[in-house]
Amino acid sequence: MPEEAAPEEAVPEEVLFERRGRLGVVTLNRPKAVNALTAGMVAAMLDQLTAWADDDGVAAVLVQGSGQRGLCAGGDIVAIYRDMLAGGDETAGFWEAEYRLNSLVARYPKPYVAFMDGLVLGGGVGISAHGSVRIVTERTRTGMPETTIGFVPDVGGTLLLSRSPGESGTHSALTGAHLSGADALFLGLADHFVPSERLADLAAALENEAAEAAVGRFSGHAPASGLEEQRDWIDACYAADDAEEIVRRLRAAGGEAAEAADTIEAKSPTAVKVALASLRRVRGLSLDEALAQEYRVGLRCLAGPDFREGIRAQVVDKDRNPNWRPATLGEVRAHDVERYFAPLGDRELVLLEKETGRA
Repeated sequence: MPEEAAPEEAVPEEVLFERRGRLGVVTLNRPKAVNALTAGMVAAMLDQLTAWADDDGVAAVLVQGSGQRGLCAGGDIVAIYRDMLAGGDETAGFWEAEYRLNSLVARYPKPYVAFMDGLVLGGGVGISAHGSVRIVTERTRTGMPETTIGFVPDVGGTLLLSRSPGESGTHSALTGAHLSGADALFLGLADHFVPSERLADLAAALENEAAEAAVGRFSGHAPASGLEEQRDWIDACYAADDAEEIVRRLRAAGGEAAEAADTIEAKSPTAVKVALASLRRVRGLSLDEALAQEYRVGLRCLAGPDFREGIRAQVVDKDRNPNWRPATLGEVRAHDVERYFAPLGDRELVLLEKETGRA
């Protein structure tokens, strides 16, 4: 007799949705990948959040990550790498949907509670830090580490960091540093500090209580922010609009500032200069305008050499030895940076038009 075929293992859903009382719960469900976002996850979240926005039975939404490592480590950059190698256009479509999701989160009509526990990087910031109730813990490690892989902060991150106190956002963007929960509060990326051991109880309270009241009962005092304690030299050194001048000032300041200079000079020189220009240009823009600017920059990064090389060195081959082109800040000219911001013509990202029918 022929052997019976073994039953296929069910593939777990990458994002889970459930109703608990009057709470809509979104659980990112790729724990082995620290819940990195895929195109399917983004599309599913857009659909479900849109439905809950009009559902009178849902009073608030909670977004959390499965597993013990974090909410979300960002977008799935291995998928982006494969798309670049194949010469595809899937990444552009992924970003368009992701930025629509970021825009929706920012204007969500109900309390949008994000548990920013563990790792919350890149795209994870986009689905949390634009929300109305942003909670960090003693385990939080957040940030926008894109310059490490030859990319530039996106998902509205340039706008968020441009609004941080003094030049702390510039420092965070150029160095790509991982930040504590206290640092996130200082930067304006979060609102409340709740010990991680109390998150489950808070989630239960949110099922029937108003979000503001429930979060108020569970919130506590955060530890001191190391970033805030470094404010003096950060503001002095990063006030320049030229990356090479920033590095010179950091070296002259010595100590932790000089270490920051070393960090910046190890990143993609092109990404550092474009990130700095992005932060300066985004001031005064709306979120949707900022996302449109980031989309222009992102498509130019896809076409350049450093984004692919950065992912290769950090994630694919893991040799941590990227070959940046150009190799130094001094070789990246002003006109090179300017090209990243040039209009895209009929490929421009127009979020309001896509969401509401208005330009």
